Amino acid sequence: MRTHSELTVYVVYGGPLQALLGTLDQHLLLRVFMSLPTAAIEPSRFREALGHYASGITVITSHLDDEPIGFTCQSFYSVSMSPPLVSFSVMCSSASYPKIRQAGRFAVNILSGEQAKVSNQFARRGTDKWHGIDWKKSPLGNPVIAGSLHWLDCEIHAEHVAGDHLIVIGEVKALNPQAAATTQPLLYFKGEYCHLPTAAA
Repeated sequence: MRTHSELTVYVVYGGPLQALLGTLDQHLLLRVFMSLPTAAIEPSRFREALGHYASGITVITSHLDDEPIGFTCQSFYSVSMSPPLVSFSVMCSSASYPKIRQAGRFAVNILSGEQAKVSNQFARRGTDKWHGIDWKKSPLGNPVIAGSLHWLDCEIHAEHVAGDHLIVIGEVKALNPQAAATTQPLLYFKGEYCHLPTAAA
């Protein structure tokens, strides 16, 4: 009985709980007990572990009632090729996302290696995130931030609650038709911005 799982097997199949539960399906009982948490994961250690996964940085934007909306988002990924679906995760307590939900659409601005300041600016709360930001409207009316590596124009396709976050799935309706002026993405690794090594000429 070195682990919680082994202890569960012993209790269900050989201990007093088996006699008490009688004729209930044993496989169902095993699945229920095996799904119980074994130990709490400390948030700080969990965050530190996830920091070892390098990722790009995006700013999710939308526009509602003549107001541009946006926030920095690291949790962005592709979902499907047909139909073209992408997804991002946002905290349930986000002040920006309810407005994006109301608009029903959003743009994913994939930041370039020169846009660390933009990332920091849109990550703050209680400030004018759009101060000094040059942007134009996408085909769907979402803000596209100048200098971004690329952008995707999306309509909200689905939304799912996952713990303290929302998983938002968008269907891509338009893409950046022009090649980016820079090929260097903004990356985030172990709590710091970083860049890909420049290839030798």
